[in-house]
Amino acid sequence: MRITQGTFSYLPDFTDDDITAQVQYCLDNDWPLSIEYTDDPHPRNVYWDMWGLPMFDLNDAAAIMYELNRCREAFPNHYIRINGYDRRYGRQTTALSFIVQRPKEEPGFRVERQEFADRQVKYTIHAYATDRPSGMRYES
Repeated sequence: MRITQGTFSYLPDFTDDDITAQVQYCLDNDWPLSIEYTDDPHPRNVYWDMWGLPMFDLNDAAAIMYELNRCREAFPNHYIRINGYDRRYGRQTTALSFIVQRPKEEPGFRVERQEFADRQVKYTIHAYATDRPSGMRYES
């Protein structure tokens, strides 16, 4: 199963040249960038761990790629994404967000159905990855 979150999620994985081009696009639009990672990509888990601080003062794509590669080295089996923020509205507005790294194997999700009174049915999404402890979810 392939996690489809953010921009470009239905496309094949980006090469570093593709990522650099998107980073440069963000910088050309004056969008500060941040790098985030997680081992729990549940669709409602929007609060991924941040790698360092948002990069408001960097304006070189090579510097962003350097930080991305440091994050990849530290978390080789995690999801990593890059976010671009449009500050024109005076608040944190995500203009672009895309996944730049995935674990080698993505175990996916299952839908759990629960039945309640008056024929109510509720569904929950459970990530198979969360069956293992945090930090060990994508190790073979």
